[in-house]
Amino acid sequence: MFYKRLTLSTIILLFFLNGCGDSPAKKTTPKVTSDTKEKPALNDSLMAVEKDTFLLTEENAIDFFFNYQKDLKTTRVRLNTSLGSFVVELYDNVPYHKANFIYLTKKGYFNNTMFHRVVKDFIIQGGNADNKETAMKRREIGRYLLPPDTRKGHKHHRGTISMPSSEIDNPHMLASPYEFFIVVTDPGSYHLDGDFTPFGRVTQGMDIVDKINQQEVDDGDWPMQNIYIETVEIVN
Repeated sequence: MFYKRLTLSTIILLFFLNGCGDSPAKKTTPKVTSDTKEKPALNDSLMAVEKDTFLLTEENAIDFFFNYQKDLKTTRVRLNTSLGSFVVELYDNVPYHKANFIYLTKKGYFNNTMFHRVVKDFIIQGGNADNKETAMKRREIGRYLLPPDTRKGHKHHRGTISMPSSEIDNPHMLASPYEFFIVVTDPGSYHLDGDFTPFGRVTQGMDIVDKINQQEVDDGDWPMQNIYIETVEIVN
């Protein structure tokens, strides 16, 4: 498999080269990526992480999610937003990305984040927030990227949930794990196939996704009024 052919040294090198500090791409490009807008002046208490806390890193993330997904039975999650709720079914044959999303859900990472990028008739992108809480959650969970998994037959149809990649020095299109985007284009945005990893699809509440996509945005595609992901919960 692709993951096993990557040597540990290659993965470490790629992770060091590709931090999670990207900015939103312009809507004129197929690049769908951004990362947290952390405020630079966090005090020492927020920066601190307990010594006995498990952290995901560029060295252990692949092995961790390989083991985490083995007995994973969850297939659906519900995203409760300030504009309504919708349900996503996760694909079993994209194990690393599915495991990552469920792990972050169980850690409560997505709660109180936002749909921070809305490109009309294209995508909505979530998992970011311009607040200290989100920055602290990322520090407590860890700094890592995921390898792409684009050859499982999934396409970027309307309603597909996929994972953006880090932009910086990233020839292997490693995925930024804390964010996701959902395709709104009808019937789909197939120019994204092969570059980004679809790992699920919206099965209920696509009207809510459309409602989010219709909100007014600024020149940087950030909604004029914050659209919160209030909670994400396991359905089954």
